[in-house]
Amino acid sequence: MAQIPENSSDIAKWLKLVRAEGIGPVSLGRLLKRFGSVDAILGTSVNGLTKVEGIGFKTAEKIASTRDRFDADEELELAQKLGVWLLHVQDERYPALLKQIYDPPPVLYLKGTLTRADTLGVAIVGSRRCSLYGQEQAARLAHLLAAAGFTIVSGLARGIDSAAHQGALAAEGRTLAVQGRGLAGVFPPENEKLAELISADGACISELPLRYEPLAENFPPRNRIIAGLSLGTIVIEAGLRSGALITARTALESDREVMAVPGKIDSPLSRGAHSLIKQGARLIDSVEDVMEALGYVGDRLKDHTARAGREATEKVEASLFEAAPLNLKGHEKQIHTALTKEPAHVDQIIGATDLPPGAVNAALIALRLKGLIRQMPGNRFARK
Repeated sequence: MAQIPENSSDIAKWLKLVRAEGIGPVSLGRLLKRFGSVDAILGTSVNGLTKVEGIGFKTAEKIASTRDRFDADEELELAQKLGVWLLHVQDERYPALLKQIYDPPPVLYLKGTLTRADTLGVAIVGSRRCSLYGQEQAARLAHLLAAAGFTIVSGLARGIDSAAHQGALAAEGRTLAVQGRGLAGVFPPENEKLAELISADGACISELPLRYEPLAENFPPRNRIIAGLSLGTIVIEAGLRSGALITARTALESDREVMAVPGKIDSPLSRGAHSLIKQGARLIDSVEDVMEALGYVGDRLKDHTARAGREATEKVEASLFEAAPLNLKGHEKQIHTALTKEPAHVDQIIGATDLPPGAVNAALIALRLKGLIRQMPGNRFARK
């Protein structure tokens, strides 16, 4: 069993404060800005708390009277048993992209790991009641993006979310699942095995206490975390009232890319995605479209450097794009070894590697996106 990362320092104090009545992500951010630390906030009087914007006397009284009520020790003991670790917003390991949204979660619960590669996150979201077409597109895009070095972010829900996670796992890539309940359980229950696979080489994430149930009011706030962890959000099959549109709206508000996959014009499931396209979201039908939408990040991935800075995009700090070199996965290494500087037809590559055509084509796409090979007329490929 992999070792669980250490909790953030003073996490028990953070839990007590975060669970106090009258405290939310925005108000806690303002408190931290004024007082500097959780210790200082916990030691501040009611009158002192009222000096913060948005906190009146009644709210300050609620905060002061309930900030020691939550049993943080019991919560941390359960987290240890479940293999969950906790991260607060002032920890340097906290996802930098997520920290930039208007209301970042003060505390994250995680089962799994976070890596520098996760700064290249792309959200794929959509309807729970999706069509086979929607599932196929979600899995296809997730697979190819994960193979190209992106981390796929979604919500572990039925339908599009599950297909996206499965597509990333099939590519041996990283994926993050943001739950609308506490990590003591999985919702929907049938995704328990999928959650285990995600946390083995990725992470399941929540801002909610471990035993919180999957109530309807949990999901809109959950969607802002999905968008916040991602450079861009792709919507695949969503009705006009779908939670996926909340994710897209949050992405726009956070100055992130919003993309949508078109569907059948007479399908209710396509109305949300088509509405986004009409409003200016980028129409996506290939991985190349996603990389173009993400601008410099996509270009650098194609060139196999996977580094960018503020001079290339004003959306995030330069350090966010530092990522480990893209590793070859699955059949990619075998095919890359078989290729030379001399162009080879895809049939020759299939014969040389003795791999199924589908596996060869998928690996060639991934290698091309990683900038390791080039494609020439006549369906021929060569190393760069």
